[in-house]
Amino acid sequence: MKFEQINLADKEVKFETLRHAAESIGLVHAGQWDYERVTFDYKIVNQGDTYYLRVPAYAIKGDIPHDDAIVKLMTPILGKHYYPHGVEYDGETFPKTIIDKCAKKLELLNTNLEAK
Repeated sequence: MKFEQINLADKEVKFETLRHAAESIGLVHAGQWDYERVTFDYKIVNQGDTYYLRVPAYAIKGDIPHDDAIVKLMTPILGKHYYPHGVEYDGETFPKTIIDKCAKKLELLNTNLEAK
């Protein structure tokens, strides 16, 4: 599921700003080894199911994880984890409580980024 209504996609910010804003609201940069792309994740466990809210971005200047790298945000997505196959994003029906929680988290991220 894509969260296009939040208007995070196409924002350009310093990686340091994104990392601080994301981590301050509980999103995790899980130590990926990629100099061009980054994902901040928020794990939600609900009634035995595991969901991941993901905020992806890619470097347009410099290398991740350098603080002065400039990254461009992409549309946040919500997926459901299926062991051992991984996370599925399409064709899922998500509980309203999960969607609402993710929307609030993304609105807070957007507010934090605009305050910088």
